[in-house]
Amino acid sequence: MSEIIEGYVEKIVFRNAENGYTVLSLVNDDIEMTCVGSFTFINEGDFIKASGNYIEHQIYGEQFQVENYEFKKPEDIQSIERYLGSGAIKGIGNALAARIVRRFKNDTFRIMKEEPERLAEVKGISEKMAKEIAKQFEEKQDMRDAMLFLQQYGISNNFAVKIYKEYGQKMYDVVKENPYKLAEDISGIGFKLADEIASKVGIGVNSDYRIKAGLLYVLLQASGSGHVYLPEDILKYKTTELLGIETQSMDHHITDLAMDRKIMIREAKGKKLIYSTSLYYMELNTAKMLCDLNIKYDFTITEIEQRLVLVEKQFKIELDELQRNAVMEAARNGILVLTGGPGTGKTTTINAIIRFFEAEGMDILLAAPTGRAAKRMTETTGYEARTIHRLLEISRMSGDLDSKLLFERNEANPLETDVIIIDEMSMVDITLMNSLLKAITVGTRLILVGDINQLPSVGPGNVLKDIINSHNFNVVKLTKIFRQASESDIIVNAHKINAGENIKLDNKSKDFFLLKRDNTNIIIQNIITLVSKKIPKYVNATAFDIQVLTPMRKGELGVERLNQVLQQYLNPQDANKKEKEYHNGIFREGDKVMQIKNNYQLAWETKSKYGITTESGTGVFNGDMGIIKEINLFAELVTIEFDEGRNVEYTFSQLEELELAYAITIHKSQGSEYPAVIMPLLTGPRMLFNRNLLYTAVTRAKDCVVIVGSDNTVQMMIDNESEQHRYSSLSDRIKELQDMQ
Repeated sequence: MSEIIEGYVEKIVFRNAENGYTVLSLVNDDIEMTCVGSFTFINEGDFIKASGNYIEHQIYGEQFQVENYEFKKPEDIQSIERYLGSGAIKGIGNALAARIVRRFKNDTFRIMKEEPERLAEVKGISEKMAKEIAKQFEEKQDMRDAMLFLQQYGISNNFAVKIYKEYGQKMYDVVKENPYKLAEDISGIGFKLADEIASKVGIGVNSDYRIKAGLLYVLLQASGSGHVYLPEDILKYKTTELLGIETQSMDHHITDLAMDRKIMIREAKGKKLIYSTSLYYMELNTAKMLCDLNIKYDFTITEIEQRLVLVEKQFKIELDELQRNAVMEAARNGILVLTGGPGTGKTTTINAIIRFFEAEGMDILLAAPTGRAAKRMTETTGYEARTIHRLLEISRMSGDLDSKLLFERNEANPLETDVIIIDEMSMVDITLMNSLLKAITVGTRLILVGDINQLPSVGPGNVLKDIINSHNFNVVKLTKIFRQASESDIIVNAHKINAGENIKLDNKSKDFFLLKRDNTNIIIQNIITLVSKKIPKYVNATAFDIQVLTPMRKGELGVERLNQVLQQYLNPQDANKKEKEYHNGIFREGDKVMQIKNNYQLAWETKSKYGITTESGTGVFNGDMGIIKEINLFAELVTIEFDEGRNVEYTFSQLEELELAYAITIHKSQGSEYPAVIMPLLTGPRMLFNRNLLYTAVTRAKDCVVIVGSDNTVQMMIDNESEQHRYSSLSDRIKELQDMQ
């Protein structure tokens, strides 16, 4: 049961400007209490009403842990004087505050607001100073009034500050007339929160504002599921379902949104396709830039063959016919797509292409979508590879951390190189592809490498498949499994799975196993034993290197339950390890965690063994994995070390961007490679348990795959070719541009 206290802020003892964590002294009737909590906006002298609980700090004694607070206007003379003398208004100290209040008494705030020139009646205040005091007071009052106004609609302090900064005094009209605009303009305020505010304001469920906001929200949600557009009938159906209203005509709402340029409407095969404007132009621009880059170069076949002979001899590379063809196409064309499954020689081909262009004196840049994929690319080529985000040099913008993502490398400041090779292209969405192409000038060769049978990108679009399906670019598909790779049952079985063929599950393999189990609790016990004892020795790795992959988030064998159980065994509670309870779980020092959304503003740094910063930058991305090194309960900070020794500090309020990673979904494993993969496969939804998912999971393992569960489920997944359809149209845009030439 929460308790309530109120008083004025006598002193702010500590404040973390990044996360708002504050330690302050609250006074009322000469009783002083130390309060701690997250205060987005607070000043000395403010009078607040706070709810929370008394806690006993092991060092600082009794404190009041604030959960919620609201501002109250100082009403008595003593409170007014305390506020003015607190330093909240620059230039007014205790003595001057006393003189002002003695002169104007309870009318002080009205005078400061309505007749500020009268402040000059007080000794020590000039006319110029009176104007400056009034200006400061008005700004403080406006902000405080805004906070009080927004609090009545259940808007958090954090969002309240963002709203006030965005609209100023116009925010009152926005909230009262069309709170759905908040969802468009303020990062983090989605449709559902705006809808709650609208309900409190009294806006009806059939409001035009609500229906148009619902349409935009459904399109946004669709992009989160990978779609670039939605057919009109599906958009209408999902919007009706979201709004909970009877089916009605939305045609004029869709027309209005198109006229406001918030959506784009295209027709294809007699159907209307509805795009968000930004994604439509991203696809269109991506198509145009790809076509522009796809120029021919005047290398002759003889020249290329002669130079290839030298490359093969010098670097002891032996290429088959398809690999040689890939090098030729890379030399003669602006764009090459190189695709193929595991063990088909993609890495050897990339190395041959690199050595060929290097011999020509050309500059080469390598990149991949994730840090792990870039690291693996570096290891297999001997050349530095970076994430695409780092290649494009994320710009850390001042001001609002939710500002639109910008890159330093773009049309005005392109990448200075002759050749760019991008690996793991199946993971690249339309947004990142658009940004990448903006930074590439015509005359630069672009080589896109990936496996189209992997799961598609998490973000919107189907870039790699659409580029291939446009039939407008040179594509080389490697199919031969090389001898060394053919000795691995992981690679052999991956190709069989992709072809829909049966695989042997008799446990006679050295690297591919099935433990038949039909009870979820027994499966979990087996996983614990495998991760903690059996597999690390078998593949010469640590328990933290072994990755549990599961198709689902929920359920007995889903990510959430598995992580709770695995945490107990792999990183149990310890008096020497600090921990932070968050939502329904716990983060503990030593935990394996994963970033679950792109955060382009998080700062990171690497340090030498002597503690000296060797490199710094910004950006932590969806799928990045690390270890919790420190939890600072006083400063409310968590330090995590990611791959390549990148250390990042998270505020407690940012922990929603993290989750435990002892087990992760197969989708989240894209672009990564682990010494060993363990998969619990028993039962699940048919749409999810498909061939594509199984293939992706198996190809994440380098040395060992262990499936714990049902062989019937494995066979069902191999037989199940169904994949969720993804609405994208990059291939159509490419074909249209090609037809116009």
